[in-house]
Amino acid sequence: MAIIEVKIPSPGESITHVELFNWLVEDGTVVKKDTEIAELESDKATLMLVAYDSGKVSLKAKEGDMLEVGSVACTIDTSVQPTEEASDSSKTEEIKESPDVVKSVGAVEASKAVKTTEPNASAKPAETAESSTSDAKVSDKQDQTDLDNVKVTPLAQKVMDKYDLSVEDVINGLRRLKREDVEAALSAQDLPDGIVQSQTSGFKRHASRELKSERLSSLRRKLSERLVSVKNETAMLTTFNEVDMKPIMDIRKRNQAQFTEKHGIKLGIMSFFMKASSVALLEFPNVNSMIDGENLVTYDFTDISVAVSAPKGLMVPVVRNVESLGLAEIEKAIADLAGKARIGKLSIPEMTGGTFTITNGGVFGSMMSTPLINPPQSAILGMHNIIERPVAIDGQVVIRPMMYVALSYDHRVIDGKDSVSFLLRIKQLLENPTDLLFGGSSGEKALLEL
Repeated sequence: MAIIEVKIPSPGESITHVELFNWLVEDGTVVKKDTEIAELESDKATLMLVAYDSGKVSLKAKEGDMLEVGSVACTIDTSVQPTEEASDSSKTEEIKESPDVVKSVGAVEASKAVKTTEPNASAKPAETAESSTSDAKVSDKQDQTDLDNVKVTPLAQKVMDKYDLSVEDVINGLRRLKREDVEAALSAQDLPDGIVQSQTSGFKRHASRELKSERLSSLRRKLSERLVSVKNETAMLTTFNEVDMKPIMDIRKRNQAQFTEKHGIKLGIMSFFMKASSVALLEFPNVNSMIDGENLVTYDFTDISVAVSAPKGLMVPVVRNVESLGLAEIEKAIADLAGKARIGKLSIPEMTGGTFTITNGGVFGSMMSTPLINPPQSAILGMHNIIERPVAIDGQVVIRPMMYVALSYDHRVIDGKDSVSFLLRIKQLLENPTDLLFGGSSGEKALLEL
Protein backbone atom coordinates (compact mmCIF):
# COMPACT_ATOMS: atom_id res chain seq x y z
CA MET A 1 0.00 0.00 0.00
CA ALA A 2 1.37 3.38 -1.03
CA ILE A 3 0.20 6.45 0.88
CA ILE A 4 1.08 9.87 -0.53
CA GLU A 5 0.60 13.17 1.27
CA VAL A 6 -1.17 16.10 -0.38
CA LYS A 7 0.39 19.26 1.06
CA ILE A 8 -0.71 22.88 1.03
CA PRO A 9 1.03 24.68 -1.86
CA SER A 10 2.48 28.17 -1.55
CA PRO A 11 0.17 30.83 -3.06
CA GLY A 12 3.04 33.33 -3.26
CA GLU A 13 5.70 35.17 -1.36
CA SER A 14 4.91 36.44 2.15
CA ILE A 15 1.88 34.11 2.51
CA THR A 16 2.46 31.44 5.19
CA HIS A 17 -1.11 30.27 5.93
CA VAL A 18 -4.25 29.59 3.91
CA GLU A 19 -7.80 28.70 4.88
CA LEU A 20 -9.24 25.36 3.81
CA PHE A 21 -12.47 26.91 2.60
CA ASN A 22 -14.27 24.01 0.94
CA TRP A 23 -13.71 20.29 0.38
CA LEU A 24 -14.86 19.23 -3.09
CA VAL A 25 -14.74 15.52 -2.17
CA GLU A 26 -15.79 13.52 0.88
CA ASP A 27 -13.60 11.40 3.12
CA GLY A 28 -13.05 8.03 1.41
CA THR A 29 -13.80 9.24 -2.10
CA VAL A 30 -11.77 7.53 -4.83
CA VAL A 31 -10.48 10.14 -7.24
CA LYS A 32 -8.44 10.28 -10.41
CA LYS A 33 -5.09 12.04 -10.73
CA ASP A 34 -5.31 15.84 -11.16
CA THR A 35 -8.84 16.00 -9.73
CA GLU A 36 -9.45 19.26 -7.87
CA ILE A 37 -10.30 18.19 -4.32
CA ALA A 38 -10.45 21.41 -2.26
CA GLU A 39 -10.70 25.18 -2.46
CA LEU A 40 -8.05 27.10 -0.52
CA GLU A 41 -8.21 30.80 0.26
CA SER A 42 -5.51 33.23 1.23
CA ASP A 43 -6.11 36.88 1.97
CA LYS A 44 -5.42 37.65 -1.68
CA ALA A 45 -6.71 34.83 -3.86
CA THR A 46 -8.46 31.47 -4.16
CA LEU A 47 -6.50 28.44 -5.32
CA MET A 48 -7.32 24.78 -5.84
CA LEU A 49 -5.81 21.72 -4.14
CA VAL A 50 -5.22 18.97 -6.69
CA ALA A 51 -4.82 15.21 -6.24
CA TYR A 52 -1.22 14.24 -7.03
CA ASP A 53 -2.26 10.71 -7.99
CA SER A 54 -5.30 8.45 -8.30
CA GLY A 55 -6.57 6.74 -5.17
CA LYS A 56 -8.69 6.90 -2.05
CA VAL A 57 -8.72 10.26 -0.24
CA SER A 58 -8.40 10.49 3.54
CA LEU A 59 -9.08 13.99 4.87
CA LYS A 60 -6.69 15.32 7.55
CA ALA A 61 -8.23 18.79 8.02
CA LYS A 62 -11.70 20.24 8.16
CA GLU A 63 -13.33 23.18 6.41
CA GLY A 64 -12.45 26.47 8.08
CA ASP A 65 -9.03 25.34 9.33
CA MET A 66 -6.11 27.72 8.86
CA LEU A 67 -3.29 25.56 7.50
CA GLU A 68 0.39 26.35 7.22
CA VAL A 69 1.96 26.19 3.77
CA GLY A 70 3.54 22.75 3.44
CA SER A 71 1.25 21.04 5.97
CA VAL A 72 -0.70 17.91 5.04
CA ALA A 73 -4.32 18.49 4.03
CA CYS A 74 -5.11 14.88 3.13
CA THR A 75 -3.54 11.60 2.07
CA ILE A 76 -4.21 9.42 -0.95
CA ASP A 77 -4.07 5.61 -0.84
CA THR A 78 -2.85 4.76 -4.34
CA SER A 79 -3.51 1.04 -3.84
CA VAL A 80 -7.21 1.81 -4.29
CA GLN A 81 -7.70 2.77 -7.90
CA PRO A 82 -10.93 4.04 -9.48
CA THR A 83 -12.77 1.42 -11.51
CA GLU A 84 -13.95 2.15 -15.03
CA GLU A 85 -17.50 2.62 -13.75
CA ALA A 86 -16.33 4.89 -10.94
CA SER A 87 -14.23 6.76 -13.46
CA ASP A 88 -17.30 7.54 -15.53
CA SER A 89 -19.32 8.67 -12.53
CA SER A 90 -16.45 10.69 -11.05
CA LYS A 91 -17.23 13.48 -13.48
CA THR A 92 -20.26 14.26 -11.36
CA GLU A 93 -18.82 13.25 -7.98
CA GLU A 94 -15.88 15.62 -8.40
CA ILE A 95 -18.18 18.64 -8.59
CA LYS A 96 -19.75 20.12 -5.49
CA GLU A 97 -22.40 22.11 -7.28
CA SER A 98 -24.89 24.78 -6.35
CA PRO A 99 -28.30 23.29 -5.44
CA ASP A 100 -29.90 24.88 -8.51
CA VAL A 101 -27.97 22.83 -11.06
CA VAL A 102 -27.70 19.04 -11.28
CA LYS A 103 -25.38 17.43 -13.79
CA SER A 104 -24.93 13.79 -14.91
CA VAL A 105 -22.58 12.24 -17.42
CA GLY A 106 -25.47 10.66 -19.26
CA ALA A 107 -27.15 14.04 -19.63
CA VAL A 108 -23.90 15.63 -20.68
CA GLU A 109 -23.31 12.98 -23.32
CA ALA A 110 -26.92 13.28 -24.48
CA SER A 111 -26.58 17.02 -24.82
CA LYS A 112 -23.36 16.54 -26.74
CA ALA A 113 -25.03 13.99 -29.00
CA VAL A 114 -27.87 16.37 -29.77
CA LYS A 115 -25.32 19.01 -30.75
CA THR A 116 -23.29 16.74 -33.01
CA THR A 117 -26.21 14.98 -34.73
CA GLU A 118 -28.44 17.98 -35.38
CA PRO A 119 -28.79 18.42 -39.17
CA ASN A 120 -27.95 21.63 -40.94
CA ALA A 121 -30.63 24.23 -40.26
CA SER A 122 -31.16 24.87 -43.96
CA ALA A 123 -31.75 21.15 -44.60
CA LYS A 124 -34.21 20.51 -41.73
CA PRO A 125 -37.51 18.85 -42.66
CA ALA A 126 -40.80 20.26 -41.47
CA GLU A 127 -41.06 19.83 -37.71
CA THR A 128 -43.62 17.47 -36.19
CA ALA A 129 -46.10 18.72 -33.63
CA GLU A 130 -44.25 16.75 -30.96
CA SER A 131 -40.86 18.30 -31.76
CA SER A 132 -42.41 21.77 -31.94
CA THR A 133 -43.93 21.28 -28.50
CA SER A 134 -40.61 20.07 -27.13
CA ASP A 135 -38.80 23.05 -28.61
CA ALA A 136 -41.39 25.39 -27.15
CA LYS A 137 -40.86 23.89 -23.70
CA VAL A 138 -37.12 24.34 -23.97
CA SER A 139 -37.64 27.92 -25.14
CA ASP A 140 -39.94 28.59 -22.20
CA LYS A 141 -37.33 27.28 -19.77
CA GLN A 142 -34.67 29.44 -21.33
CA ASP A 143 -36.94 32.49 -21.06
CA GLN A 144 -37.69 31.80 -17.41
CA THR A 145 -34.11 31.13 -16.35
CA ASP A 146 -31.92 34.05 -15.33
CA LEU A 147 -28.61 32.72 -16.61
CA ASP A 148 -26.71 35.71 -15.21
CA ASN A 149 -27.41 34.43 -11.70
CA VAL A 150 -26.00 30.95 -12.33
CA LYS A 151 -22.58 30.57 -10.72
CA VAL A 152 -20.27 27.95 -12.27
CA THR A 153 -17.57 26.35 -10.15
CA PRO A 154 -14.08 25.90 -11.63
CA LEU A 155 -14.61 22.14 -11.80
CA ALA A 156 -17.99 22.53 -13.48
CA GLN A 157 -16.44 24.90 -16.02
CA LYS A 158 -13.70 22.36 -16.77
CA VAL A 159 -16.26 19.61 -17.49
CA MET A 160 -18.38 22.01 -19.56
CA ASP A 161 -15.33 22.96 -21.63
CA LYS A 162 -14.42 19.29 -22.11
CA TYR A 163 -17.87 18.43 -23.43
CA ASP A 164 -18.34 21.73 -25.31
CA LEU A 165 -21.33 22.78 -23.22
CA SER A 166 -22.74 26.19 -22.37
CA VAL A 167 -24.70 27.15 -19.26
CA GLU A 168 -27.87 26.97 -21.38
CA ASP A 169 -27.07 23.36 -22.34
CA VAL A 170 -26.66 22.35 -18.71
CA ILE A 171 -29.79 24.10 -17.47
CA ASN A 172 -32.11 22.92 -20.25
CA GLY A 173 -33.88 19.93 -18.73
CA LEU A 174 -31.39 19.62 -15.86
CA ARG A 175 -32.62 22.22 -13.38
CA ARG A 176 -33.82 20.73 -10.12
CA LEU A 177 -37.11 22.15 -8.87
CA LYS A 178 -36.86 23.77 -5.45
CA ARG A 179 -39.52 24.20 -2.77
CA GLU A 180 -39.99 27.83 -3.82
CA ASP A 181 -40.73 26.78 -7.41
CA VAL A 182 -43.48 24.38 -6.34
CA GLU A 183 -45.00 26.84 -3.86
CA ALA A 184 -44.98 29.58 -6.49
CA ALA A 185 -46.82 27.30 -8.91
CA LEU A 186 -49.40 26.36 -6.27
CA SER A 187 -49.95 30.01 -5.37
CA ALA A 188 -50.34 30.96 -9.02
CA GLN A 189 -53.24 28.48 -9.38
CA ASP A 190 -55.36 30.67 -7.12
CA LEU A 191 -54.71 33.86 -9.08
CA PRO A 192 -57.26 35.34 -11.52
CA ASP A 193 -56.86 34.47 -15.20
CA GLY A 194 -54.16 36.45 -16.98
CA ILE A 195 -52.22 37.25 -13.78
CA VAL A 196 -48.96 35.42 -13.30
CA GLN A 197 -47.16 35.59 -9.98
CA SER A 198 -43.40 36.11 -9.94
CA GLN A 199 -41.13 34.81 -7.20
CA THR A 200 -39.38 38.14 -7.04
CA SER A 201 -42.18 40.60 -7.74
CA GLY A 202 -45.94 40.92 -7.99
CA PHE A 203 -48.77 41.91 -5.74
CA LYS A 204 -48.45 38.80 -3.56
CA ARG A 205 -45.31 36.97 -2.57
CA HIS A 206 -44.86 33.82 -0.52
CA ALA A 207 -44.20 34.81 3.09
CA SER A 208 -40.93 33.55 4.52
CA ARG A 209 -39.06 33.86 7.81
CA GLU A 210 -36.03 31.90 6.69
CA LEU A 211 -32.47 33.15 7.03
CA LYS A 212 -29.03 31.74 6.54
CA SER A 213 -25.71 32.30 8.24
CA GLU A 214 -22.38 31.38 6.69
CA ARG A 215 -18.83 32.20 7.66
CA LEU A 216 -17.01 34.92 5.81
CA SER A 217 -14.24 33.69 3.57
CA SER A 218 -10.64 34.60 4.32
CA LEU A 219 -10.67 36.80 1.23
CA ARG A 220 -13.80 38.67 2.35
CA ARG A 221 -12.43 39.14 5.87
CA LYS A 222 -9.18 40.56 4.53
CA LEU A 223 -11.07 42.83 2.14
CA SER A 224 -13.11 44.14 5.07
CA GLU A 225 -9.97 44.92 7.05
CA ARG A 226 -8.40 46.73 4.11
CA LEU A 227 -11.48 48.85 3.45
CA VAL A 228 -11.65 49.96 7.08
CA SER A 229 -7.92 50.72 7.14
CA VAL A 230 -8.28 52.94 4.06
CA LYS A 231 -10.85 55.08 5.86
CA ASN A 232 -8.79 55.23 9.04
CA GLU A 233 -5.24 55.58 7.71
CA THR A 234 -5.53 57.84 4.68
CA ALA A 235 -6.59 61.47 4.19
CA MET A 236 -9.02 60.53 1.42
CA LEU A 237 -10.87 63.13 -0.63
CA THR A 238 -12.85 62.85 -3.86
CA THR A 239 -13.13 65.24 -6.79
CA PHE A 240 -15.70 64.93 -9.60
CA ASN A 241 -16.11 65.85 -13.25
CA GLU A 242 -18.18 64.75 -16.22
CA VAL A 243 -17.22 63.40 -19.63
CA ASP A 244 -19.01 63.74 -22.96
CA MET A 245 -18.79 60.14 -24.25
CA LYS A 246 -20.01 60.92 -27.80
CA PRO A 247 -16.52 61.04 -29.42
CA ILE A 248 -15.61 57.61 -28.04
CA MET A 249 -19.01 56.14 -28.90
CA ASP A 250 -18.72 57.49 -32.45
CA ILE A 251 -15.25 55.93 -32.83
CA ARG A 252 -16.57 52.59 -31.62
CA LYS A 253 -19.60 52.76 -33.92
CA ARG A 254 -17.52 53.58 -36.99
CA ASN A 255 -14.80 51.00 -36.39
CA GLN A 256 -16.31 48.19 -34.32
CA ALA A 257 -16.71 45.69 -37.15
CA GLN A 258 -13.22 46.25 -38.58
CA PHE A 259 -11.65 46.29 -35.11
CA THR A 260 -13.31 43.01 -34.12
CA GLU A 261 -12.39 41.36 -37.42
CA LYS A 262 -8.73 42.31 -37.13
CA HIS A 263 -8.12 41.89 -33.39
CA GLY A 264 -10.62 39.16 -32.50
CA ILE A 265 -12.15 41.16 -29.64
CA LYS A 266 -14.71 43.93 -29.32
CA LEU A 267 -13.66 47.51 -28.68
CA GLY A 268 -14.99 48.53 -25.27
CA ILE A 269 -14.91 51.71 -23.22
CA MET A 270 -12.52 50.60 -20.48
CA SER A 271 -9.51 50.54 -22.80
CA PHE A 272 -10.00 54.26 -23.56
CA PHE A 273 -10.14 55.07 -19.85
CA MET A 274 -7.04 53.00 -19.12
CA LYS A 275 -5.07 54.59 -21.96
CA ALA A 276 -6.15 58.11 -20.98
CA SER A 277 -5.29 57.38 -17.34
CA SER A 278 -1.86 56.10 -18.33
CA VAL A 279 -1.10 59.32 -20.25
CA ALA A 280 -2.36 61.49 -17.38
CA LEU A 281 -0.43 59.49 -14.75
CA LEU A 282 2.86 60.15 -16.52
CA GLU A 283 2.00 63.86 -16.73
CA PHE A 284 1.07 64.00 -13.02
CA PRO A 285 3.60 61.69 -11.35
CA ASN A 286 2.34 62.40 -7.82
CA VAL A 287 -0.89 60.56 -8.67
CA ASN A 288 1.28 57.61 -9.72
CA SER A 289 3.09 57.58 -6.36
CA MET A 290 2.65 55.89 -3.00
CA ILE A 291 3.99 56.19 0.52
CA ASP A 292 6.54 53.59 1.68
CA GLY A 293 7.34 54.31 5.32
CA GLU A 294 8.93 57.76 5.29
CA ASN A 295 9.61 57.65 1.53
CA LEU A 296 7.50 58.63 -1.46
CA VAL A 297 7.91 56.13 -4.30
CA THR A 298 7.10 57.45 -7.79
CA TYR A 299 6.82 55.12 -10.79
CA ASP A 300 7.86 55.79 -14.39
CA PHE A 301 5.48 53.09 -15.61
CA THR A 302 1.71 52.63 -15.29
CA ASP A 303 0.48 49.28 -13.95
CA ILE A 304 -3.27 49.81 -13.73
CA SER A 305 -5.50 47.64 -11.53
CA VAL A 306 -9.03 46.97 -12.77
CA ALA A 307 -11.73 46.21 -10.21
CA VAL A 308 -13.60 43.02 -11.20
CA SER A 309 -16.66 41.63 -9.45
CA ALA A 310 -16.12 37.90 -8.83
CA PRO A 311 -18.23 35.27 -7.01
CA LYS A 312 -15.89 35.38 -3.98
CA GLY A 313 -15.71 39.19 -3.80
CA LEU A 314 -14.01 42.13 -5.46
CA MET A 315 -10.76 41.33 -7.29
CA VAL A 316 -8.29 43.89 -8.67
CA PRO A 317 -6.04 42.22 -11.26
CA VAL A 318 -3.32 44.37 -12.83
CA VAL A 319 -2.64 45.23 -16.48
CA ARG A 320 1.11 45.91 -16.70
CA ASN A 321 2.80 48.75 -18.60
CA VAL A 322 -0.37 50.23 -20.03
CA GLU A 323 1.71 53.09 -21.46
CA SER A 324 3.23 50.64 -23.95
CA LEU A 325 -0.04 48.92 -24.98
CA GLY A 326 -2.52 49.65 -27.74
CA LEU A 327 -6.28 49.48 -27.23
CA ALA A 328 -6.54 45.96 -28.65
CA GLU A 329 -3.84 44.69 -26.29
CA ILE A 330 -5.57 46.37 -23.35
CA GLU A 331 -8.94 44.86 -24.26
CA LYS A 332 -7.41 41.38 -24.52
CA ALA A 333 -5.59 41.75 -21.20
CA ILE A 334 -8.78 42.88 -19.45
CA ALA A 335 -10.80 40.00 -20.94
CA ASP A 336 -8.17 37.45 -19.89
CA LEU A 337 -7.95 38.73 -16.31
CA ALA A 338 -11.72 39.10 -15.91
CA GLY A 339 -12.23 35.54 -17.15
CA LYS A 340 -9.73 34.20 -14.62
CA ALA A 341 -11.36 36.21 -11.83
CA ARG A 342 -14.78 34.74 -12.55
CA ILE A 343 -13.51 31.15 -12.22
CA GLY A 344 -11.11 31.83 -9.35
CA LYS A 345 -7.92 31.29 -11.35
CA LEU A 346 -6.13 34.59 -10.72
CA SER A 347 -2.59 34.17 -9.42
CA ILE A 348 -1.01 36.32 -6.72
CA PRO A 349 1.39 38.07 -9.17
CA GLU A 350 -1.59 39.03 -11.35
CA MET A 351 -3.17 40.92 -8.45
CA THR A 352 -0.19 42.69 -6.91
CA GLY A 353 1.93 45.69 -7.82
CA GLY A 354 -0.57 48.07 -9.39
CA THR A 355 0.18 51.81 -9.28
CA PHE A 356 -3.38 53.08 -9.94
CA THR A 357 -6.89 51.58 -10.00
CA ILE A 358 -10.00 52.03 -12.14
CA THR A 359 -13.41 50.80 -11.01
CA ASN A 360 -16.60 50.87 -13.08
CA GLY A 361 -19.75 51.11 -11.00
CA GLY A 362 -21.63 52.11 -14.13
CA VAL A 363 -22.09 48.48 -15.15
CA PHE A 364 -24.37 48.14 -12.12
CA GLY A 365 -26.22 51.40 -12.81
CA SER A 366 -24.31 53.70 -10.45
CA MET A 367 -24.68 57.39 -11.34
CA MET A 368 -22.08 58.73 -8.89
CA SER A 369 -19.95 57.35 -6.07
CA THR A 370 -16.80 57.95 -4.02
CA PRO A 371 -14.59 54.89 -4.68
CA LEU A 372 -12.23 53.74 -1.94
CA ILE A 373 -8.48 53.83 -2.59
CA ASN A 374 -6.80 50.48 -3.18
CA PRO A 375 -3.83 50.59 -0.73
CA PRO A 376 -0.94 51.20 -0.94
CA GLN A 377 -1.91 53.18 -4.05
CA SER A 378 -2.72 56.86 -3.73
CA ALA A 379 -5.65 57.26 -6.12
CA ILE A 380 -8.53 55.48 -7.82
CA LEU A 381 -10.72 56.52 -10.76
CA GLY A 382 -14.44 55.75 -10.61
CA MET A 383 -16.47 55.34 -13.81
CA HIS A 384 -20.27 55.52 -13.78
CA ASN A 385 -23.24 54.92 -16.04
CA ILE A 386 -23.72 56.80 -19.29
CA ILE A 387 -26.95 58.80 -19.45
CA GLU A 388 -28.19 61.11 -22.17
CA ARG A 389 -28.52 64.59 -20.66
CA PRO A 390 -29.02 68.10 -22.00
CA VAL A 391 -25.74 70.04 -22.02
CA ALA A 392 -24.73 73.44 -23.37
CA ILE A 393 -22.21 73.27 -26.25
CA ASP A 394 -21.23 76.39 -28.21
CA GLY A 395 -24.23 78.25 -26.81
CA GLN A 396 -26.69 75.53 -27.83
CA VAL A 397 -28.48 72.99 -25.62
CA VAL A 398 -27.92 69.52 -27.06
CA ILE A 399 -28.48 65.96 -25.85
CA ARG A 400 -25.22 64.07 -25.22
CA PRO A 401 -24.26 60.74 -23.60
CA MET A 402 -22.63 61.93 -20.38
CA MET A 403 -20.73 60.13 -17.64
CA TYR A 404 -19.79 61.39 -14.18
CA VAL A 405 -16.25 60.44 -13.17
CA ALA A 406 -14.74 60.55 -9.69
CA LEU A 407 -11.15 60.56 -8.47
CA SER A 408 -10.58 59.56 -4.85
CA TYR A 409 -7.07 60.39 -3.70
CA ASP A 410 -4.83 60.43 -0.64
CA HIS A 411 -4.34 64.09 0.26
CA ARG A 412 -1.08 63.22 2.04
CA VAL A 413 0.47 62.51 -1.38
CA ILE A 414 -1.65 64.44 -3.88
CA ASP A 415 -2.52 68.12 -3.59
CA GLY A 416 -5.96 69.39 -4.54
CA LYS A 417 -4.60 71.22 -7.59
CA ASP A 418 -2.95 68.06 -8.96
CA SER A 419 -6.03 65.91 -8.34
CA VAL A 420 -8.39 68.32 -10.12
CA SER A 421 -5.92 68.86 -12.99
CA PHE A 422 -5.38 65.10 -13.35
CA LEU A 423 -9.10 64.39 -13.64
CA LEU A 424 -9.56 67.32 -16.04
CA ARG A 425 -6.75 65.90 -18.22
CA ILE A 426 -8.52 62.55 -18.36
CA LYS A 427 -11.72 64.34 -19.39
CA GLN A 428 -9.87 66.17 -22.18
CA LEU A 429 -8.25 62.98 -23.47
CA LEU A 430 -11.55 61.08 -23.52
CA GLU A 431 -13.44 63.88 -25.25
CA ASN A 432 -10.67 64.37 -27.86
CA PRO A 433 -8.99 60.95 -27.98
CA THR A 434 -7.35 61.23 -31.38
CA ASP A 435 -6.27 64.88 -31.34
CA LEU A 436 -4.81 64.83 -27.84
CA LEU A 437 -3.25 61.37 -27.96
CA PHE A 438 -1.85 61.48 -31.48
CA GLY A 439 -2.35 65.01 -32.82
CA GLY A 440 -4.25 65.15 -36.09
CA SER A 441 -7.30 63.54 -37.62
CA SER A 442 -5.29 60.51 -38.80
CA GLY A 443 -4.82 59.54 -35.18
CA GLU A 444 -8.05 57.51 -35.12
CA LYS A 445 -6.63 54.77 -37.33
CA ALA A 446 -3.34 54.79 -35.45
CA LEU A 447 -5.17 54.56 -32.12
CA LEU A 448 -7.09 51.48 -33.29
CA GLU A 449 -4.05 50.02 -35.11
CA LEU A 450 -6.02 49.75 -38.33
